[in-house]
Amino acid sequence: MAKGLLHHIEIYVSNLSKSIDFWGWFLEELGYSSFQEWESGQSWKIGDTYIVFVQTEERFLNVPYHRCRVGLNHLAFYADSRQHVDDITKKLEEKGITILYKDQHPFAGGDNHYAVYFEDPDRIKVELVAP
Repeated sequence: MAKGLLHHIEIYVSNLSKSIDFWGWFLEELGYSSFQEWESGQSWKIGDTYIVFVQTEERFLNVPYHRCRVGLNHLAFYADSRQHVDDITKKLEEKGITILYKDQHPFAGGDNHYAVYFEDPDRIKVELVAP
């Protein structure tokens, strides 16, 4: 056990199939491996940490997620390098995924913060930042 490190993150999604398509390739690009899979969810793991995506029950789908409400704003992941950020940015664009803050990319987080920002199918903001 690594005291204080995240054990796992569990995210409820509106459309599991779309979320698996979106997150699967991205997490695998970062070195995660498929970990668990069941009818209403799937997870990916790296080291001792895993991320779980679960289909939201129909009765809870009437209020969509928005990152500016109380709760999670975004998830930020480390890239290997600036080149890795550039490579992922290209793949995002090839997949038709909108790059956020395009007019400031890759320095939307400031002059010393090289990153790409984008959204998952439920509009959860994702950041990939160079070390």
